[in-house]
Amino acid sequence: MKFTSGIAHRARRPIVLWVAVIVVHLWLGVLNLTADGMPLGDVTLVYRYWTDQVRAADFWVGIDAEWVYPILAIFPMLAVTIFGPENNEGAWLTLVLTLNAAAFAAIIGWRAPARRPLAAWWWLGFLVLLGPIAMGRIDAITIPLAIIGVLIAVKHPLAATLLFTVGAWMKVWPAALVCALVVTLRDRWRILGTAIGISAAIIGVALLYGSGANVLSFLWQHTGRGLQVEAVVTTPWLWQAFAGQPDTEVYYSHDILTYQVSGAGVEVLSALMTPLLVLAVLALTLTAVLAVSRGAQPTDLIAPLSLALVTALIVFNKVGSPQIMSWLAPPVILGLALGARGAGRSFGIPAILSLAIAALTQVIYPYLYGWLLALDPAMLAAITVRNAMLIVLLGWSVAVLVRLAAGPPRPFRSSAPGATAADDRSERGSLDATRG
Repeated sequence: MKFTSGIAHRARRPIVLWVAVIVVHLWLGVLNLTADGMPLGDVTLVYRYWTDQVRAADFWVGIDAEWVYPILAIFPMLAVTIFGPENNEGAWLTLVLTLNAAAFAAIIGWRAPARRPLAAWWWLGFLVLLGPIAMGRIDAITIPLAIIGVLIAVKHPLAATLLFTVGAWMKVWPAALVCALVVTLRDRWRILGTAIGISAAIIGVALLYGSGANVLSFLWQHTGRGLQVEAVVTTPWLWQAFAGQPDTEVYYSHDILTYQVSGAGVEVLSALMTPLLVLAVLALTLTAVLAVSRGAQPTDLIAPLSLALVTALIVFNKVGSPQIMSWLAPPVILGLALGARGAGRSFGIPAILSLAIAALTQVIYPYLYGWLLALDPAMLAAITVRNAMLIVLLGWSVAVLVRLAAGPPRPFRSSAPGATAADDRSERGSLDATRG
């Protein structure tokens, strides 16, 4: 008993946690630089191609041409070229480490004993299980911004909205966290106005530099693409291709630089996925609004709603790239932080499921990705289980939202002038668990 208590005490010590941060990132850095499958391939090849265009010809993707990413994504890519394009790998890993360290500080605080040690250790475990891809894509820049945002959202909702909105203009997914804030917090109109205002400013600057419609091209760049190999909805076609179904196969798309599937029904489903994604997000949002109107507490609602929206963006996505599994981290960290203080719902199930999803994702990419493309049955089983877990995770989140929405009705309150200062203080007090 004393031994277990001693381990628990040491696990809360900031020095132990910070040493663990360094060790984890050194390990991930070594994997990125040495592992098979080129985990940093996007950074060293694709990102460098785009930044070389800026440096050599003042040609900006998103301004002078359509681009697959929102416009702000180019800036962290450019930032790591300061020390020369030949040093992109080390500079990128250092940038991600710096941002992750800032997010880790937001989790554990600055004084001993560390706050939220469970959330801190869970994130480190998640990073190790997810593997090198946790640092090797533009998503790695948005994750720490989102983690800081969810932890300060209650005390500083507009600052959190700023972080989420900037993140969304690098990779769209943090917009789901803005949606969660708008639904659950009483400052919803100021949050929405802040997100719209920042987005308008970004678009306005791009238009001044002559972007035209290119600034929004990331919206339709994904619309016409097919079903990526790793996407949840693609799983049945992988098994059909393995079984030798006529005209069903895995192929490389030179337009989008990724592997997709062909087969009966693929084009129809591909065309339906974006509308289905929109409908799923709308249904989840309306369910959460109903939960608020029926008296759901923000502490009970904000984490499962964030997780449901983020997981829906994965499950109903035509893309299943390994890095998008990192999106699960911020809502799970929020849920664990709230649960550790006795607020909100227990997040044990999504925390465990997310770790398993991360581990299976690393098995698939980068080491054995070629086996998946070759339709090896063991790899098909791995990705099938991984994708099934994502559906279960979404189902868990939806079940929580539905239970909250089934509560007794009460008048819906807004942060419009009708809400009282006492209401705001009560809400902020109830959610201060994220700070403790």
